[in-house]
Amino acid sequence: MSEGREQRVLDALEQNRRRPPKFTAPRIDMSHGAGGKATHKLIEGLLLPAFDNPALAPLSDAAVLPFGDARIALSTDSYVVRPLVFPGGSIGELAVNGTVNDLAVSGATPLALSAALIVEEGLETEALTHEIEAMAAAARNAGVTIATGDTKVVERGKADGLYVITTGVGIADPELNLSSASVRPGDKILCSGTLGDHGAAILIARGDLELEADVLSDTRPLTPLVQTLKETAGSGLRFMRDPTRGGVGTVLNELARDSGYGVVMWEERIPIREVVNGACEILGIDPLYVANEGKLLAVVAPEAADAALEALRSVEGGEEAGIIGEIREEPERMVLMHTRFGGARMIDMLVGDPLPRIC
Repeated sequence: MSEGREQRVLDALEQNRRRPPKFTAPRIDMSHGAGGKATHKLIEGLLLPAFDNPALAPLSDAAVLPFGDARIALSTDSYVVRPLVFPGGSIGELAVNGTVNDLAVSGATPLALSAALIVEEGLETEALTHEIEAMAAAARNAGVTIATGDTKVVERGKADGLYVITTGVGIADPELNLSSASVRPGDKILCSGTLGDHGAAILIARGDLELEADVLSDTRPLTPLVQTLKETAGSGLRFMRDPTRGGVGTVLNELARDSGYGVVMWEERIPIREVVNGACEILGIDPLYVANEGKLLAVVAPEAADAALEALRSVEGGEEAGIIGEIREEPERMVLMHTRFGGARMIDMLVGDPLPRIC
């Protein structure tokens, strides 16, 4: 491709990224829940205009609201995993950890959760008991209480056994201003560990892959890792996110789009287990888009990056942390991957739904 034509393509992509999305789909399909472009069109083209307010506008993992002299963080999520129990965890544990993590990566100290259960008629009491106990244990481990909730039973065939909706509240850290607007060129992108473990564990548990491998979901509370970053990076901590639905590829595209800067990654630095990479190759998907449930991405100032990385590696769950990329002036609002073979490719946000529901 000639240099002039390449620039025209980049200019067209940039114009499309700046254009406010319009939601024109006549019906909702599975792609609207996959975390990619279809999800963003649904949220930004339909939901955001209707509910527009300053707390919602950043579209972060938790809303930060004034409360007297303090600020509280509020987050909610729904969990629709199949199977309910999978290697390394279950839907109950996942629901608690997921909401705790959304609060934590927003810079807040999680305090309490509410939990709503949608139970399908015919679910064995033993299975429900297992999930309640898993939720209680996960809450104790994360240092939060499940303070309120609701239970509904729906007709047989109207749910996958059990759906769980959790809402969490926490106290926002007054010293932090975490947002895409805070990042600057030269900042480093840290990843706390191997990617795609949760998605691969679910797929193997379902039997979707004819693969015998010991892959466990990475579901865990991120509060110890977040606290370590706060202590070591301080004001140099610019942005955090847990790459769940849509994976790392989606989070970094959101960051590039919202900050106006470019994101550059190095393929050889991205930690992915061989078995996870193999599973993704069989399915023809990129592990960068696979959900994680116990990893975080953080953007830190360059002078704080080495200390932050060393500190992460000293905490359980962060042993395989690495610096996988950095923020640059260009390419504006795009994510670029430098490959192992000396080339480069653009990492775009997914259009469709590459995977069955896994979180």
